[in-house]
Amino acid sequence: MATSAMNQIPAFENKIVPPEELSGRLRSQIRPLVFTNGVFDVLHRGHVTYLAQSRALGANLIVALNSDSSVKRLGKGADRPVNPLDDRMAVLAALESVSLVTWFEEDTPLSRILTCRPDVLVKGGDWPVDQIVGAREVMGWGGTVKSIPFQFERSTTTLLSRIRKS
Repeated sequence: MATSAMNQIPAFENKIVPPEELSGRLRSQIRPLVFTNGVFDVLHRGHVTYLAQSRALGANLIVALNSDSSVKRLGKGADRPVNPLDDRMAVLAALESVSLVTWFEEDTPLSRILTCRPDVLVKGGDWPVDQIVGAREVMGWGGTVKSIPFQFERSTTTLLSRIRKS
């Protein structure tokens, strides 16, 4: 019995949704719906705190991840992302605060925002509301946009720099 359990796909993997299936899966999501996006390369305390705070703003949290090629275009470094998209999605899907995980190949998540039509659009405190992609659209349909202040000053780039120096 232990062997068959080990061969099963973990339940959290069902929270990973390809972009083309997203609109169908959204029908089962209770509103208010919260949306955020990012790289989430090496998950740290700042990330999980931010995601829990985001989820607290609604009934469900959708997280859209930058694809690997999208991360490379962000200029975070030639060796980024450290973790490939499939691994980053699995780690996020395993979090209780995250309802669904999807991804985007483009430079911005606007297409996923338009598909989800969230009630609340959220980014971290380093993003002023007027610079958050999709803010105009979300406010246009009556939603809200929030920039959540950092509770824990953490950075994957800084963390990787410290690791490389050791």
